Amino acid sequence: MTDLGPQGRSRIRELLAEQSLSPRKALGQHFLTDPNVIRRIVRLAGVDADSKVVEIGGGTGTLTAELAASGATVIVYEIDDGLVSVLNYGVGSQPNVEIRHRDATRVGLGSELAGDGWHFVANLPYNVGTGILLDAFRSAPNIERFVVLLQAEVADRLLAAPGSKTYGVPSVITALHTEGSAEFSVRRELFYPRPQVGSTVVAFDRIRPPERAEAAISLANAAFQQRRKMVRKSLAGVLDDPESALAGAGIDPTARAERLEPDDFVRLAEIVAR
Repeated sequence: MTDLGPQGRSRIRELLAEQSLSPRKALGQHFLTDPNVIRRIVRLAGVDADSKVVEIGGGTGTLTAELAASGATVIVYEIDDGLVSVLNYGVGSQPNVEIRHRDATRVGLGSELAGDGWHFVANLPYNVGTGILLDAFRSAPNIERFVVLLQAEVADRLLAAPGSKTYGVPSVITALHTEGSAEFSVRRELFYPRPQVGSTVVAFDRIRPPERAEAAISLANAAFQQRRKMVRKSLAGVLDDPESALAGAGIDPTARAERLEPDDFVRLAEIVAR
């Protein structure tokens, strides 16, 4: 019997057992077991029969099935051989679902996904999810909306404001490419296996990045590598005359990286480009 709706804990365990599988820590696998949370994620994504969705880490197909039930076209990437078999068994026969047995960390979604207007909806693998998401922000402008389940601490880093201890390069990348908000928390006991930390569902809508976004990110990288130092010192290795460049951008050269707004890095990149 195929699974064409959200799966509870017992069904997920059965599906894994049928393939002699167990969750793989090396792949960051934590399967969401609450059908109500799955449905809430899909509602938040706002997908329908006219939508195109990419999902990273299809797992046992519980989210995939609910996305497919909306009528949306769904492309799901899954690296685990055994889970690809589970996906083929459960949702592979659905005409609006395409399963790609690929490593999502090696996929360029900007070129792999045809056309514009894509939604990115996923319970992201714990170990590689952040990198996949940030790469999509930067290089997949055809994805317009992201609704993702992340470790709470990762969500905090992505949404952090200047001055926060969690503010850093991921925060800058996120702010330059999206408008994001934390939508709701998901308790640890709703996963199999239970993770060590809590999780948060976050929604991001793409905005048009500034022209110098990539240059600004490079400057932020340099500044945050030595975040305890004043920016006139942390940027000395990448700027010929950091004092003048910072002054031209209206930035206090004695400030530390964590005090600079994303737009500060953009202004600095524009000064450097001149």
